[in-house]
Amino acid sequence: MARIHITLQGKGGVGKSMVATVLAQYIASKADKPACIDIDPVNSTFHGYQALDVQRLQIMEDDEINSRKFDALIEMLAPLTSAAVIDSGASSFVPLSHYLISNQVPSLLADMGHELVVHTVITGGQALLDTVSGFAHLTSQFPDETLFVTWLNPYWGPIEHEGKGFEQMKAYLSNKHRVSAIARIPQLKDETYGRDLGDMLRARLTFDEALALSSRAIMTRQRIKIIKGLLFKQLDQATVI
Repeated sequence: MARIHITLQGKGGVGKSMVATVLAQYIASKADKPACIDIDPVNSTFHGYQALDVQRLQIMEDDEINSRKFDALIEMLAPLTSAAVIDSGASSFVPLSHYLISNQVPSLLADMGHELVVHTVITGGQALLDTVSGFAHLTSQFPDETLFVTWLNPYWGPIEHEGKGFEQMKAYLSNKHRVSAIARIPQLKDETYGRDLGDMLRARLTFDEALALSSRAIMTRQRIKIIKGLLFKQLDQATVI
């Protein structure tokens, strides 16, 4: 069985590509290197990580899924014996999620012996309600054989509405039986940890690449090592492999 991990969220700039890159690195550190595929029609951030050997596949044509190109994606996934990590874009959220559901793709993957794991991001600030809405849409629409990992990203602000944290919100309480794990991205100080992680992400470097750079200050590398440990610990608890 191969687990097919895909990021899905209708709001852009919430950290989907970061989740994909961290997930790919984590899986590679624990098992065989995953197949990495970038299907974001607008921002090919995931594809920019050369060390991850990410293949870009354009499955959108105008505002719709191109069936033949999506067929090519399924053909790529069918023979896998190890995991795959797929990063999708906000602009394709509605057509892609509809296509996956209407064509019974989770069931198709299950028939192949695979398991679909949807990773969706909840973020704070102005995008909070949009991302919560996206979460509710996904968990209420996808079939039971789909697993969900919800990532809480406080980068844009506290994940809280009317005094309630995510796990007290109606959207979560109504769908928590669908969530196999919650991964919490740590709140990082802008001037130290946040800046170091941001620099690494903008350079499209993996943790190992950043840690191997002797040109980076010793404490910068130490902070990156700590961030890596915090994120990987979340995935240890999520049992994504």
